[in-house]
Amino acid sequence: MTDESASNVTRALKVTVLAADNLYKRELFRLPDPFVVLTVDGAQTQTTKALKRTLSPYWNETFKVQVKPTSVITAQVFDQRKFKKRGQGFLGVINVQVSQHLNVQTGGDAMVTQDLKNSNNSDPVQGRLALQFTVAAEEPAQADPNRTTGGQSSGAGPATPPRNASPAGHARAEGATVAGPMVRNATGSSVTSTNGGPPPAISGSPADAPSTEGHALVPGWEQRVDHLGRTYYVDHNTRTTTWHRPTQAAGASVPEPTDSERQRHMSRTLPDNASRVSPGANGANGAAGASGASNASSSALGPLPSGWEQRLTPEGRPYFVNHIARTTTWDDPRSRSAQAPSSNRAAAVAGIAGQTASRLGPLPSGWEMRLTSQGRVYFVDHNTKTTTWDDPRLPSNLDQNVPQYKRDFRRKYIYFRSQAAMRPVPGQCHIKVARNAIFEHSYNEVMRVPVSELKKRLMIKFDGEDGLDYGGVSREFFFLLSHEMFNPSYCLFEYSAHDTYTLQISPHSKINPEHLNYFRFIGRTMGLAIFHRRFLDAFFTSSFYKMILKKPITLEDMQSVDADIYRSLKWTLENDISEMGFTFTVDDDRFGERVEVELKPGGKDLDVTEENKKEFVQLSVQYRVCDRIKEQFEAFQAGFHELIPEDLIQVFDERELELLIGGLAEIDIEDWKKHTDYRGYTESDQVVQWFWKFVAEMDSEHQTRLMQFTTGTSRIPVNGFKDLQGSDGPRRFTVEKSGDIVALPKSHTCFNRIDLPPYPDYETLSTKLTLAIENTVGFGQE
Repeated sequence: MTDESASNVTRALKVTVLAADNLYKRELFRLPDPFVVLTVDGAQTQTTKALKRTLSPYWNETFKVQVKPTSVITAQVFDQRKFKKRGQGFLGVINVQVSQHLNVQTGGDAMVTQDLKNSNNSDPVQGRLALQFTVAAEEPAQADPNRTTGGQSSGAGPATPPRNASPAGHARAEGATVAGPMVRNATGSSVTSTNGGPPPAISGSPADAPSTEGHALVPGWEQRVDHLGRTYYVDHNTRTTTWHRPTQAAGASVPEPTDSERQRHMSRTLPDNASRVSPGANGANGAAGASGASNASSSALGPLPSGWEQRLTPEGRPYFVNHIARTTTWDDPRSRSAQAPSSNRAAAVAGIAGQTASRLGPLPSGWEMRLTSQGRVYFVDHNTKTTTWDDPRLPSNLDQNVPQYKRDFRRKYIYFRSQAAMRPVPGQCHIKVARNAIFEHSYNEVMRVPVSELKKRLMIKFDGEDGLDYGGVSREFFFLLSHEMFNPSYCLFEYSAHDTYTLQISPHSKINPEHLNYFRFIGRTMGLAIFHRRFLDAFFTSSFYKMILKKPITLEDMQSVDADIYRSLKWTLENDISEMGFTFTVDDDRFGERVEVELKPGGKDLDVTEENKKEFVQLSVQYRVCDRIKEQFEAFQAGFHELIPEDLIQVFDERELELLIGGLAEIDIEDWKKHTDYRGYTESDQVVQWFWKFVAEMDSEHQTRLMQFTTGTSRIPVNGFKDLQGSDGPRRFTVEKSGDIVALPKSHTCFNRIDLPPYPDYETLSTKLTLAIENTVGFGQE
C-alpha cells in the first residue's frame, strides 16, 4: 500500500472520555456542571452528559467514530449552565492527532492526557482532560506475556493485588524526587504509566534505536518519548533508561533493592494480612510460568472492557485492575454475566443464612454471605472490602495451630472495622503539601479541614508532582510526615531512656507556645492514619499506648521513661527506707531549675514509711509518666478521638495498638546475625544454628514478635541492627547460654539479650521459644 493510500484508510475508533481534573472555577459560590463536546476533523460530533457541581468530573463515556491516520480529534469542555451564554461556558479544549499515539492500520490502544488550552479568548483555563483510544487490530499482534491490557497502558510489573485497598499508582524511580504516573511528550500530552521514570540520561544517539512499531517490548520495559520527540526506553525492573531497544537478555535483569527504609515502611501490613501480601519485586519471573494459560483464556473471552487491565500475582494467579474505579478483583469482568448468581443460588444462600442466623445470630453490620459456583459458602466484608471462608460470628475457623493471640487480634480487628464510626464517608478529601515543608503544610491542611471531610477518601498531592493517589502517595505522605512530627528537634517528642527510636512525649514541649495545638494535630493525624488503614513510621513507649487505652501505669513502665529513677524506686520497694527521710515529694528539672513537686496535698510534710512506700512509688510513677505531660496528652487525645472513638480503640491491648499504628516492619535476618554477640555459645554451636534456623523459618509477624520479646519493640533502627540501642547506649543483640533445659527462654529488653538454655534438640528449642514469644505479656519474665 502506498503512503498516499494508507493515509486515506478509514478505521473505526472507540474514544472514551474518561475524566478531567482541576478545572477552572469561574464563579465564587458555585462549581461548574462540565460536559465534553467531541469532534473528529470538524465533524462526527459527540457529547457527554453533564456532571453536576464538580471540578474533577468522571464521565467514562465511550463513542465510536471513523478516523484516518491524519485525523485530529478535538475535545472541548463546557459548563452546561453557561453554555448558552456566548463565551462564558468554555472551560478548555485539547486537540489530539491520532497518528501520534497509535497506528490506525495495526490497531492498539492508548490513553492520552493533555493540558486544557484556551481557544481564541482571554479567559483563564486550567486542568487536564483524559481520553482513551481503542482500535481493533486487523491481525493478532504479539501479546505481552505478563498481562493483557484493555484501555490502560501500564509500565508496572505484576504486583500482588491487595484485598483491602486498590493498587498504588505512585512509584518512585531511583534518584528522582518526583513520582507520578504521567510522562509528558513533545506535544504536551502524557501517556499514563503506573511507574514514574527519570528523563533519559544516557549518552549516545537515539538514531541508532531500531524501529519498534508493531512489536511488543520485553516484560517490565516501557517505550517513552522525551520533550524533543526522541524515543527512549524505561526498564522498570532496574529503574534505568536507555536509548537502545531492549533484547530478551536485557529484560532478564533482576531488580536491586533501593531506599530500604522506605520499602520497609511501604510493605507494612497487619498480622492478619501478612501472609496474603507478597513482595512484587520478583513478580515478572513468578508470573511467567502461568502467562500462557492466562493469555489463552483472555483470547477466548475477547478484549477486556475499557479501563480494565489483567495482571498476574508472583504465584501466577491472574487478577484484574479497574483503573476507572481504582479497584482490583479476582473476577474476570468479561465473564461476570455467566457467573451472576441464579435465582436458585440466591434461594440457597437465603436458606443457609436463615439456618445459621437461628443458631448464631445475624451477621455483623456490613457482612454478607455468598456461594461460590461450586456451592461453598464464603463471607464478604463490605467494610474492609475483603473476603474470607471464616464465619465472623464464630470465635475462629482458623487452623488449631494458629496462636490464640492472632485469633484474638483478628476478631478485634474485624469488630473494630465493622463499626459505623469507622466507615469512610463518600467523596474525596484533597490535601496538597510540599515535601520540603511537609510538617507545616500538613498542619495547616489537616487542621483546616472539618473532621467529616477527613473521613472521605484521602487524595494526597505533592507540590510539583503529577502522582495520582491510588494509595501509594498517601502511604508516602504518612511515612514522611511521621519522620517530621516525631523529630526530637521540635521538642514535642523525645527518645525513651534506653534507645533512640522509641518515642515519648517531651515534658519540655512548653518551650513552644503553640505546642498544644501541635499535639492536637498529631493526635488527629494518628487517628487519620488508623482510619484510612495507613501506618506511621514511629513506635512509642508502652506507657504511651497504655495512656491511650486508659490502662493503669505500673513501675515497669517507668523503665523506658527514666531508667535511673526506675532502679531507685525498685530499690525503695526492696529495702527498708524508714530512716532515709523521704517525703511525698519529687524534684523536677524545668529548664535547668530544680522544682520540688508534692505528690499529694501536704506531701512535703508527710514522711515515707514501710507502710506507705508502695503508695509513694505509685504516685512517683504516676507523676513521672503521666502528670508531667498531662496537658500535652489531653490535647493529643482530643485530636485522636475526633476520628477514633474511645470505646472502639479500647478493645485492643498495648501490643496490638502498636501494630495497628505502626504495622509490621521487614527484618533482615542476615543483618541480624551479622550484628549478634554470644555469651557461653559460639556461632558454630548447634543450639545457635538451631536458633537461626528457627528465626529463618518464621513468618514476618513472628519475627517481629521475637524482636518485641527480646528488645522491647518491633522497631528496627534506620541503619539496621548495628545501631540497636540498649539502656546505656549502643548495645548489640546477644544470645547468652543460661537456664535449665526444661525452662523457657528469658529476655532482658534493656540489654537486647535472650537467655537461651542448651536445649537437646531442635523441636524442643522451637516449642519453648514459640511458647515464650506468644504468651509473654509485659516485663518481669523472670
